[in-house]
Amino acid sequence: MTNTLIFVDLASDDPAAAGAFYAEVFGWENDARPEGIYHRMVPGGFFKNKDGSDSQIGNLHLGIFDAGNARPHPEPAGVEPRTLSTTGRKPRIWVLISDDDSADRILATAQTLGATILWRNHYWKEFNGYNHAFVDPWGNEIVLWGKAGENPQIPADFTRE
Repeated sequence: MTNTLIFVDLASDDPAAAGAFYAEVFGWENDARPEGIYHRMVPGGFFKNKDGSDSQIGNLHLGIFDAGNARPHPEPAGVEPRTLSTTGRKPRIWVLISDDDSADRILATAQTLGATILWRNHYWKEFNGYNHAFVDPWGNEIVLWGKAGENPQIPADFTRE
């Protein structure tokens, strides 16, 4: 049996605001545990089987922690660093666009709430998907993924690789 990825956390200097941001942008439940210190974003639902039915595997959750005192940690006061990382490459979070949502709606909402759009309308042939990206107000990079399907018709305004 292999080790299993169960959670990914994003840093924020305001976990409550970040929780509200992701709840509005993606429609996820903002489960503050406790409020302002750690927020678990719960997308709900299950991964789909090939026939479109729900599998037994629940969608992964995303955590948002306070960069000033990242919990859990054995030291009650936490340890350095206590600031957001602002330079260089950092991990990217990939989010599959649901069939009943759109990249345009997600990007517009994110931008209205303070995100910076990195790019739109790109097709990656290797994995047969459309992608778009933004940086949230705390510096976390989010890449949106849209399924291109069988024999995709790539829009003329999309870049390609």
